Amino acid sequence: MPRDNPSYEIVIIGGGPAGLTAGLYTSRARLNSLLIEKMGVGGQLANAERVDNYPGFPEGISGFELGQLMHQQATKYGLKTVTAEASGIELKEEQKVVKTTEGDFITRVIIIAGGSKRQTLGVPGEEEFTGKGVSYCATCDAAFFKEQPVAIVGGGDAAITEALHLTKFASRVTVIHRRHQLRAGRILQETALAEPKIEFLWDRIVEGIEGENFVKRLRLRQVPTGEKSALEVAGVFISIGLKPDTDYLKGVLPLDAVGHIITNEKMETEIPGILAAGDIRYNSARQAITAAGDGATAAINADKLLTEKK
Repeated sequence: MPRDNPSYEIVIIGGGPAGLTAGLYTSRARLNSLLIEKMGVGGQLANAERVDNYPGFPEGISGFELGQLMHQQATKYGLKTVTAEASGIELKEEQKVVKTTEGDFITRVIIIAGGSKRQTLGVPGEEEFTGKGVSYCATCDAAFFKEQPVAIVGGGDAAITEALHLTKFASRVTVIHRRHQLRAGRILQETALAEPKIEFLWDRIVEGIEGENFVKRLRLRQVPTGEKSALEVAGVFISIGLKPDTDYLKGVLPLDAVGHIITNEKMETEIPGILAAGDIRYNSARQAITAAGDGATAAINADKLLTEKK
């Protein structure tokens, strides 16, 4: 088990497409590799009901299944996995220590592919009703709202994809967007606008979430006029973007203003032996396919770093 062997040539933080692809490449290079993932393999990809733009799957594939297949392929070549959350990195000359909830792991090279976490609204009632009508994953929780009205906050690809998924369960889906135009891709927009179960509240923001034991209503404000209103719903799904999961790296690596890791084209950071890949790095395209490409690039260059040190 990984906890019985705390020393590895490469430690990969994050089990999304970037981390799993990096693990596949390092394991095929016969490098002793450990993947650290705090939840389930697949990362945010696992929440996608269907992925239609990943090459090789012309009929589409569920995000969960794609993540499982990636993990299966990597472990076939010897990648080890531990379920733990990274909490810090210590630099000790050429060695690096990855601190986690399951103990410390010593390595020569780290590939950080921890992806992102959901943004919150930060409004009254959001934290109180999380798990009681407030959700950040329609794929996970839609079935709890069968034949009930729900809302989704956001206007990007993820929000509209989740809105369409919710129509399979909810009686009505209200999309609340702070602008008057969606940011989602054209095909998603056309599909959502033609769906009779979906209605749109434009130029609105949520100012509060109310209820008793569970969510009952949302307090809204119209952006241009300031007009207040209420929307009765049984649940609200929040999909307003992602924040890079890098809080534990502050003071260790240079980050941009949002928290993304800054890398060069080889996925290297300014700290020798620490690379980053996927959504967590600055200027990522935030797509599964580009994350996988980043992971492969990081692994190839990590292998070169180790070879040069031998």
